[in-house]
Amino acid sequence: MIEVIPYGGWKRALKLSNTHCELVMTLEVGPRVIHYSAPGGFNVMKQYASMMGGTDEPEWQIRGGHRFWLAPEDLTRTYYPDNAPVELTQHDDLRVTLTPPPETEYGVQKTMTLTLNPDDTKVSVTLTVANIGTAPTELAPWGPTVLAAGGVEIIPLPPKAPHPGHPKNASSPADYAPDQVLVFWPYFDFSDPRWTFGSRYIFLRQDVTRGPTKLGVAHHLPWVAYLNSNVLFVKKFNYRDGAVYPDRGTRYQTFSYQEMLEMETVGELVTLQPGASASLTEAWELHTGVPSVRTEEDADRVILPLVR
Repeated sequence: MIEVIPYGGWKRALKLSNTHCELVMTLEVGPRVIHYSAPGGFNVMKQYASMMGGTDEPEWQIRGGHRFWLAPEDLTRTYYPDNAPVELTQHDDLRVTLTPPPETEYGVQKTMTLTLNPDDTKVSVTLTVANIGTAPTELAPWGPTVLAAGGVEIIPLPPKAPHPGHPKNASSPADYAPDQVLVFWPYFDFSDPRWTFGSRYIFLRQDVTRGPTKLGVAHHLPWVAYLNSNVLFVKKFNYRDGAVYPDRGTRYQTFSYQEMLEMETVGELVTLQPGASASLTEAWELHTGVPSVRTEEDADRVILPLVR
C-alpha cells in the first residue's frame, strides 16, 4: 500500500507498507527513508528531532535515516544539500522512485528506487546516479543508513584457513595471501571498548557516551546486521571481485558516535562518462523478537538462522 501522509513535521511523506512492515520516505526533502519498522513497532532509523520537518536549509542536514551520497567523500559534492522536494514516481503498489532536483553544479542526477516485497519485510533499495554534465566524473554511489542509538552491530568475518606450512601443502600462492581488508579512520582506537574482534564476527556496540569511531572492510560476505530493542535490521549486498571500491577498497563502512550508528554500503568507483549512470543496490529486512547477542556463540545461534 502507498499513502501520502503527514510525518515528523512534514506535511507530505510517503508511507509504503504491507502487513509485515512500514517505511516512510520524505517528499519535501531528500530522498530519505526516515522510518522502517514492523507495523506500529520500533523504528530502527535514527531521527534528529531538531531537523525533522525542516526544508530549504542552505546546508546539508544529517536528519537521520537512509540517504544517497557520492564517494569519495569531499567537502562539496558529498555534502550537497538534499533539502528540496523530490518527485515521486509510483510504479505499482509496492515500488516507487524518488527523484530530487538535479545537482547541476556537479552535473549529476540521483534517483532512489524502493521495492517492498508483498509477503515479508524485505526491501530492495537501488541508488542510481547519472552524469548529466559535459565532462567525465569519478564517483561511487554511497548508501549510508543512520540507525537509532542503543544497539549492537554484527559484521561476519570470512572463515579461517590454516597456514599451509611447507609449499608442497599449498594449492597455489593464494594460500599464503591475505583475504581480508580492514581500513581504519584516524579517530579509530584499538582500545575502544565498543569494539570486539572475534574469530567469526566483529561487534560494534553503539554507546551514547563515546565519540566518533569508524572502520571499513572489503567484505566479501553478503550481509551485516544491527540489533536494537529486540529488532534486527539486516543489510545485504554483493561484492564483485576485481572491482575498485573507494577508501582503499572498502565495500562496507561503519561509523558511530554518541547519537547513532551508521551502516554504509559503497558502490564501485567508476569514471562516469556524460550520459552514463552507475547504481548501488542493497536489500533490507527486519526481524522482531530477537534476543540479545553478546558473544559469537549467540550470533551463531540467533543471527545466522535469520540472515540465511
